[in-house]
Amino acid sequence: MKTFPMFLKMQGRRVVIAGGGEQAAQKARLILKTEAEIVLLAPELDEELTDLVAAGRARQETAAPTVDSFAGAALVFIATGCVGLDSALQTLAREAGAVVNVVDQPDLCDAYTPSIVDRDPVVVAIGTEGTAPVLGRMLKTQVEEMLEPRLGDLARLAGRLRDSVAAHVPAEGRRGFWRWMFGAEPRQLHARGSDHRAARLLKSAIAAGGAPDARDGGAICLIGAGPGAADLLTLRAVQRLQEADVIFTAPGVDPAVLELARRDAERVTETAQGAALPWPAGCLDTRIVAEARRGRSVVRLLPGAVTKAETNAFERLCGDGIELETVPGIASAADDEAQLSPCRESAAF
Repeated sequence: MKTFPMFLKMQGRRVVIAGGGEQAAQKARLILKTEAEIVLLAPELDEELTDLVAAGRARQETAAPTVDSFAGAALVFIATGCVGLDSALQTLAREAGAVVNVVDQPDLCDAYTPSIVDRDPVVVAIGTEGTAPVLGRMLKTQVEEMLEPRLGDLARLAGRLRDSVAAHVPAEGRRGFWRWMFGAEPRQLHARGSDHRAARLLKSAIAAGGAPDARDGGAICLIGAGPGAADLLTLRAVQRLQEADVIFTAPGVDPAVLELARRDAERVTETAQGAALPWPAGCLDTRIVAEARRGRSVVRLLPGAVTKAETNAFERLCGDGIELETVPGIASAADDEAQLSPCRESAAF
């Protein structure tokens, strides 16, 4: 990545928009979704921006901009419609230490405006580093179709319930509770407009100490990383990596695969045979099961495919209370060749 995506707190902060026409109005519409103070630098404003100033939603400064005009701004948008003036104002804003976006001039930008899917407080921002804005808008449309319009209301409900969950649901069961809330019946009810039924169901689960389908033990998922490339992982494998609390990675797994995992998951790299301090025989499997018995979701990443022997070993260790799942992975061309070769030999005779 050449740019780093981050969400900024905007309450009470100042956003400067240089320009008074349609391009400036487009940026103003975007910032109006936040709680920032909007300052418009322009001697004249179009009707839309004039109405914003009259309504007290923005403030106009008509004097010629100086470095001080941009000092202390959280963000600066430059949108005068004149290439030369935009460049001059960008120089002033940069001198003031501001983060600058110049409309339609990516080479002058410190930051790019993403395509935004707004389900406040759930916000999805899609960026292409200024290289393909049309692609960003196409992806936005796809995400819009994925997320129900009232998802933000459900997220706000979760915020109101967070203290109650912390007080009544044991720590090891909280992640499972939230997974159930956002992935099962409560979300389905809420999406259909049954807010009160969803809330009653959630409050009953909190009073009972957790989600109705919560496990006493954790879960172990054995994932075959397949031929090696991260983009060959199955969808289920990616889902389990996103849910994992701890990930054990065997030697031979492409490090790029871990880019698809939860950022805050604990990671344990299994030492290769012959290297310093290898895991003693049997100790690694015991450690994995012990993590699951703590109520954690555990993933073990293996190169290639998951063998039957590997699955059988964990079936013997897990016993009751721990869910064991195998995601075998896509077979490599070498595996296919090995499976086909006996048939070819038979045909030769």
